[in-house]
Order: sequence, then C-alpha cells, then structure tokens
Amino acid sequence: MKRLRSFALLLTVLLAVALVAAAALGAHAAGRRAALQRLDDAAQHRLDMIASTLEAEVARFDYLPSLLEMTPSVLDLLERPDDTALRDEVNRTLRGINATAGADMLYVVDRRGVALAGADWDQPGTPVGHDLSFRPYVRSALAEGKGRFYGVGVTSRRPGYYLSYGLTRHNKPLGLATVKVRLADAEAAWRRLPGQVMVVDQHGVVVLSTQDVWRFRPLQPLSEAARAEIDRSRPYGNATLVPIDWQPRPTEGAGPTEVVVLGGTQYAVSQRLMPRTGWRVYVLDELWPVVDQARTLALAAGMASLVALMALLIFWLRRRTLRQRMANQAALQVVLKAARDSLETKVEERTAELRAAQNELLHAGKMAALGQMSAGIVHELNQPLAALRTLSDNAVVLLERDKPEDLKWNLARIGQLVDRVGRLTQQLKGFAHKAPPLAVPVPVQRVLQGALLQVQPRLRSAGIDFEPHIDPPALTVMAEEPRLEQVLVNLLGNAIDAMAGSAERRLRFEAVIADGRGRITVADSGPGIAPDMLPRLFEPFATTKPAGAGLGLGLMISAHIARELGGSLAGLNRPEGGAAFVLLLPLRPSHTA
Repeated sequence: MKRLRSFALLLTVLLAVALVAAAALGAHAAGRRAALQRLDDAAQHRLDMIASTLEAEVARFDYLPSLLEMTPSVLDLLERPDDTALRDEVNRTLRGINATAGADMLYVVDRRGVALAGADWDQPGTPVGHDLSFRPYVRSALAEGKGRFYGVGVTSRRPGYYLSYGLTRHNKPLGLATVKVRLADAEAAWRRLPGQVMVVDQHGVVVLSTQDVWRFRPLQPLSEAARAEIDRSRPYGNATLVPIDWQPRPTEGAGPTEVVVLGGTQYAVSQRLMPRTGWRVYVLDELWPVVDQARTLALAAGMASLVALMALLIFWLRRRTLRQRMANQAALQVVLKAARDSLETKVEERTAELRAAQNELLHAGKMAALGQMSAGIVHELNQPLAALRTLSDNAVVLLERDKPEDLKWNLARIGQLVDRVGRLTQQLKGFAHKAPPLAVPVPVQRVLQGALLQVQPRLRSAGIDFEPHIDPPALTVMAEEPRLEQVLVNLLGNAIDAMAGSAERRLRFEAVIADGRGRITVADSGPGIAPDMLPRLFEPFATTKPAGAGLGLGLMISAHIARELGGSLAGLNRPEGGAAFVLLLPLRPSHTA
C-alpha cells in the first residue's frame, strides 16, 4: 500500500512537470509566431512606403527623355553631329531643361553609342565624347525604343538609375536621350526608419542599402554567366563583388517571414518584388527582441501553470481537511451554512460590481475607437461637405427664382460630390494601389463634366459663353479618364486665358465622329495664335504668357498624352477669328462613323 502511494505521488509530480514544460514550450512557440507576425506586418508597411517612394522617384523622370524628341535642335544635332555651333546650343538647352526637371544628369547619345551633348558638358566627369555602347540601357533604347539600368557612372563614378528613350525623325532612328536619376536621397531617408533596408538587383547584388558595407555585394556567389554580363556592362564600378555572409535559417512555421544570419546577427527578413525595375526590396529587423519576448512568455506561462497546479493542490488539500473536520464537527453545520451563505452573497455582489466595471471599460473602449474613427472621417469629408452645403444653399435660391435648368445643374453637381464622398469612404477600407495605364471606353460627356468642375469658376468670372455640342450624346472614346480630363482642362484653361482681352467671349466645345475617330474641338473667340508661335506650339517651354503665368509645358504634355492614347493634338487659327485645338482619339469599337 505504501509503495502504491509512493508510485502515485511520483507519477503526479512527473505529470505536473510535463504540464509546466508543455505550457512553457507552447507559449514560447506562440509568442515567437505572434512577434514575428507583428514584425512582418510592420515591415510590410515599410515595404509599401519604400517601394512606392522608389517607384515614384524613378517614374518622376519617365517623361524627360521623350521630351527631347520634341526639341528640333536635338534631332538636328543627331543628323549633323559635326556642327559645333549646334552642339553648343543643344548643350545649353539640355542644361536649361535639366535645371527645371532636377535630374542628376541629361544627355544625348548617337546611334554609335557616343554621347554627343549633355547638361554637364563643361564639368569634370561628363559623359560627352565617351563611347557608352556597352551599357545595356544604350543597347535597349537603340533596339527597342526604351531602356533602364542602374549602375555606377563610367565617367562620374556616381551611382544612379538610367532611363533611356530612342529618338526618331520621320520613323528613322537617330539615337537616344538618357536621364540619370539620383537615388542617394531616398537611400539616406531609409536610415531614419526602424531596422535595415537593402535593395537587390536582378543579379542578386545589393545596389542600395542603409549599411555601406553591404552595397555592391551579392547575397550569394555569382554564376559565370552573371559575371560575364557584369564584366560587359560594368554596373558596379570597381567593386570586388565579394558575397556578404547571408545564411538563411528555418522559420519554424512563422509564416512569410524569413530568418537569416548576417554578420553574426539574426534578422527577420520581409521582402517585396518591384516589377517595374526587377529589383527586390528587403527589410531586416533584428531578431533578439522576438527571442526575448518568446522566452519571457515561456517563463510566464511556466510560472502561471506552476501556480495553477499549486492552487489546485492547495484546493485539494483544503477540501480534504474540510471533509475531515466536517466529520468531527457536525454541530457546526448551522454556523458553516450561514457563513457560506454570507460568502456567496458577497461573491455575487463582487461579481455584479466586476460586471458593471467591465461594461464601463467596454463602453469607454468603444467611445475611444468611435472618436478616432470620427476624427478621421471628419477630416476626410470636411471639404466635400462644405461644398455640398454651398450647393444646397444655391439650390434653395434657384428653386425660389424658378430656374429649373440651373437647379438641375446644381443638383447634378451635388450628386457628383456625393459620389466623391462615397469614394472617400471606400478609401477608408484600405490602401489604394496605382494601376498601370490602360485605355478603356470613356464617355466624352462625363470627362467634360469633370473638367468643367475645375474651370467653371473661371468661365463665370470671365463672363464667357460656353457652348457644348456632343453628337451623338453618348459618344465614347478609348482613353484613360484622368489623363483625358487633364488634356481638356489644359485646352479650356488656355482658351479662357486667350480671351482675357476680347470684347466677344465665346468658347465652343464640340465632340463628333469624323473619319472613324472621335474628334474633340475647343474653339475660342480670342485673337488667335501668333504666326511665329504656330510651328512651336507643342515645343517645351514655348509660351506667350507673361513671366510667372506659365511654364509652356501644358500643350506639350497634352500632345504627349494624346499620342500615348493613340491619337493626336493640333492647333490652328479659324478663318472667322480665334484659335481652335483639335484632339483626335480612337473610338470605342462599337461606334461607327
């Protein structure tokens, strides 16, 4: 009997130890997973910001190389490379354009791959006069019309991202224009973020990093083919390309997060592919806080389970003692019952108090969350609601004055603002992602209404009679709505400016089907276009407005958008007076001429 009791006691102790160990291990695993998940969630937000900022910095200069195709002197130099006077003119033109754009470098390369002119032609390290035909962005632009490349400058020794654009005249390839984008400022801004950041190119080499010792070093040894390509294009200057100590580790089912050892330090790694550049962005967070947190949770769980087992043991011993006492003290039943009843009453009272306190805490939490949400919604909806208030006041006045047409217009604007409020509330559900450009069927009437929302105040203040005419009313063209709206705003705004000093102010908008295409005409009653400006309407920085009133880029950008949408933009003087701009766009396939 004594042996059975000893065996039962030993078995109980072993079971208790196993329960404590299981609780500690389970808490350690769960705490590690939760901590890694939180790190990954925070890293994903940083990846969103880093990737979008990097993409935007590169995309900001996409238009600049193609801009030179509309600069006649650049094309003339590519046809007459030995004309020194023309080369000097192009050098100064490039310097002026680049000073406005703010790129690191802008230069022109002929079909042989030799740089003919550049914004820094008179500075040390200029590429002018150097053969760049071995660079991938030169080969791609000459073969395919566009090129992209990141590397260290051959002459300047400064790293940057190169965007190239093939230049043609009358469908004859002449050379290419290249803009170099400096990414050092974006790289420096990452140092203010938590953790470490590195950007790896298609060769697996770190090109941007918050740690200088990682830059221009591969994560893994390079293949012979990769080294041959690198020797050809020389993207990393004189870097030795010694691999960094990148050692992946098992993640123990921690989800998408990777764990690596780098330089003797464990990091949790989250990554994001940038399709536009082919780069991969890595965010690295040191793992020791995760390990410490998991250990702390394991210790807490072990201690909690041990305390619970001890409480159960004490409870069992007390129950055993009480049963023994109750057998010997039957006379105290009445007293014990009264005490138990009193204890239960107090427990019920305390339970009621705890429930009331819990309800108060829940209510306070809901009110705090509601306050934060209300503040965000009020901030986002303040301006549309103010506009709705103004339009509703106008509706009352128009109703009193019995102006149904104006009232109908006013109510339509209210509907559009309500749609805008709807879009704002939809945006509260998550982040918006920019979609790639895509031409879709767009009703001209809807785009015109969007443009009029921006220029209507100017039409009224200038006293201009606006005459819209769309035939058929449901005319639909293939375009990208925001960009087409930008073109219409530019053309309407230019027409309003042109009629500033005219006695008769009449602006006509016409959209019809002509020769199987959609033809949009914006005609004004102003003084017309000066003869010397007609050949230069769509050249950059060509403007008749006074200094400070415009950069002369609106028509150039509008013409560029029209070409990208598969159409064209032209300007002319009308025989009856005034100027007209004609925009041709592809029709929706269901339209017929």
